[in-house]
Amino acid sequence: MTWRASVLTLFPEMFPGPLGLSLAGRALRDGRWSIDTHDIRSFATDRHRTVDDTPAGGGAGMVMRPDVLDTAIGGVMPEGDARPLVYLTPRGRLLDQAMVRSLAEGPGCVLLCGRYEGIDQRVIEARGMVEVSIGDYVLSGGETAALVLLDACVRLLPGVMGAADSAAEESHGAEGLLEYPHYTRPAEWKGRAIPDVLLSGHHAEIARWRRAESERITKERRPDLWARHEAKQCGAGGMDGHPAAA
Repeated sequence: MTWRASVLTLFPEMFPGPLGLSLAGRALRDGRWSIDTHDIRSFATDRHRTVDDTPAGGGAGMVMRPDVLDTAIGGVMPEGDARPLVYLTPRGRLLDQAMVRSLAEGPGCVLLCGRYEGIDQRVIEARGMVEVSIGDYVLSGGETAALVLLDACVRLLPGVMGAADSAAEESHGAEGLLEYPHYTRPAEWKGRAIPDVLLSGHHAEIARWRRAESERITKERRPDLWARHEAKQCGAGGMDGHPAAA
């Protein structure tokens, strides 16, 4: 079954954007995934196609109306649609590789791209939305975040990436470590040489070097990920790497 993404947005022309190129674009043309975009304004009922109003209680900006959004969602998600409804928002759960894998393994997703100050809380609750953030910063709208989420999911779909090992060994894989450094020809460049071990042809030594580098980089750059990795390792086995006694 084709993995299907539906996007609710005020700017449908932003899609598929960069996802129409490279691996994602080829997979789109090959039918490995599909995307349909829907202009939220087309679900407004007044002649001005109004989708927002002033915030209750006062304050700056505008808030997207629950009635318009609910109609839009109903037009895109028929009864029985098993795909999760994701609202891209800075206050959401941080997108990580575990969430990406879960989404990629499902039938697809429906993405709601907010604008202005956000959307009415009542429609979030009524529709059981999953609130997701791509980082601790604020964008002009949810469209760019939706592209990030889709790119992360699509590359994990079967047949999209040429080598399965690419996904298994990269940053934020099953081990939760950052990826080791990469090198290619020439063997020496501006006085900097490729580490000898990578040219040795000794696969076990190369694997050990890469593992050590992944651990070093994760410790230095993401102590939060390293702490999580260590906790996972302690839970899976004893200090010597062997399974803990029952």
